[in-house]
Amino acid sequence: MTETDAPRQANIFASMKRGARVAFMGAALFLAACQSIVPKAPAPSTPNAPTRPTTPEVVQGLPTDTARHRVALLVPMSGANAGVGQSIANATTLALLDTKTDKVRITTYDTAMGAAAAVNKALADGNRLILGPLLAEDARVVGPIAARANVPVISFSNDSSVAGNGVYIMGYNPNQSIERVVDFARAKGLSQFGALVPRGTYGERAGNAMLRAVEQAGGTVVSMQTFDRSAGSIAAAVKALQASSSYDALLIADSGRVALQIAPILRKNGGGSARLLGTELWNAEPSLASNPALRGAWFASVSDGLYRQLVAKYRARYGSAPFRLSSLGYDAVLLTVRIAQQWKAGAPFPAARLRDAGGFSGIDGAFRFTRTGVAERALEVSEVGAGNFTVIDPAPRSFGE
Repeated sequence: MTETDAPRQANIFASMKRGARVAFMGAALFLAACQSIVPKAPAPSTPNAPTRPTTPEVVQGLPTDTARHRVALLVPMSGANAGVGQSIANATTLALLDTKTDKVRITTYDTAMGAAAAVNKALADGNRLILGPLLAEDARVVGPIAARANVPVISFSNDSSVAGNGVYIMGYNPNQSIERVVDFARAKGLSQFGALVPRGTYGERAGNAMLRAVEQAGGTVVSMQTFDRSAGSIAAAVKALQASSSYDALLIADSGRVALQIAPILRKNGGGSARLLGTELWNAEPSLASNPALRGAWFASVSDGLYRQLVAKYRARYGSAPFRLSSLGYDAVLLTVRIAQQWKAGAPFPAARLRDAGGFSGIDGAFRFTRTGVAERALEVSEVGAGNFTVIDPAPRSFGE
């Protein structure tokens, strides 16, 4: 994953968290104008011993099948990111089981062996839709090849620069989380904003998102400092921030792990009264709640409510917890199954249905694809408390709210 997907320090594993909270909604329900695609499945029975994770077969050739839609899953099944790819693949299996569909066949192709080879094999096998790849650099390779075959790509990357021309991006976009938390802070009366952003592509984009969000909300950015994640650089950035101006809200546009380093330094250097703000990456770092320096901080992210039940189902079947990104695979399958109800087997995938303005509601809450192909998500705002996160502004259940 490139720095545009998430800070290199956090890597693709920054979006992981585990737990259990609320039950699934019915598959046929509608949430206002937002189509719920989350199936209601019976609670899995507890096995005597956990089922060992099974690697979906990387098929070398598909048999003739005229009754089901052929859908390719492109994820890393070997190499450094194999754990994430396996977790996504397992989640797609759960989604197929939960929906009880007999209309969709999903075949997994290993992008670690080469994204171009994986997509070419998928197209040669007759797949009419591609779920994945995970990495932005792979999506840049896969997109043009799939476009020539008129096959849409629903990637799990969060790099909006690869969206368009048949490529749809499902990943959690940091720009959206920054806009959401800034809007919330502004509504609570905070108006003077500071920011600490890491050097590099991610930090540059986060900083630009911060400037736009504050301007649109009617606030003022009084100082923005960059750092390279070393202790000396962080200390220098905090010192420059404190010397430049006062602020009542400060965005730390980096992972929760980096925020754990920065917050105590801030509190000791004149930033004791400022409200700290974070991005969606903080949702993956529950240890934030054990650090007093971060008490009261706000961050915006997708809801974990339904995801926590997915974790329980996943653990019961595979004997381990999934990576947080697994929900993207689950929701991608649910979306496919929903559209497959009006998709004739053997026909091109009806990509226009992905752009339904009312959107859909999945494990991660309401989402819809914009005209640019980026998933717009309904986000909640949480506050870091003493030992836990508390939702203080729930995500809208649909785009009609």
